[in-house]
Amino acid sequence: YGHRNPQGLVLIKGGIIMSHEHGPKGGDELNHILPGLNYGWPAITYGIDYNGSIISPFKEKIGMEQPLHYWIPSIAPADMMLYNGDIFPEWRGNLFIAAMSPGDVRRIELKNNKFKKEHIIFDELQARIRSVKAAPDGALFLLTDGTRSEDGIGKLIKVVRN
Repeated sequence: YGHRNPQGLVLIKGGIIMSHEHGPKGGDELNHILPGLNYGWPAITYGIDYNGSIISPFKEKIGMEQPLHYWIPSIAPADMMLYNGDIFPEWRGNLFIAAMSPGDVRRIELKNNKFKKEHIIFDELQARIRSVKAAPDGALFLLTDGTRSEDGIGKLIKVVRN
């Protein structure tokens, strides 16, 4: 409990569950989900209300979990997947998060199920990324929603190695 707006959920080998969720204005989170723990919303948050008011003055409290990682400003996370493909072997075990704002994909390196490093990729598309998925052969598929494109049409983009 203590979640605001979960958007992505991934099961990693060994029964590890990762979730990401929209914060309010800022404070989007990546969490390692464990049974019975309190993830804090709305008692603790790194975000503020959309009108600028403070939701909670606290960012931590005893008995409440901290996120593995959080984003300020918001990235508006939409989808998440774990990459285990063959085309990009250096990305195996990384989480991929579709970010609608500013419009990119976040590749998250984990080490022992903890956040290690974030890489911003595909930001040159300048599009709201709604979904990121891996094909059976390891190619990536990105789905945009078209709100930032000149023609207003969403696109399906296949990413392969040259």
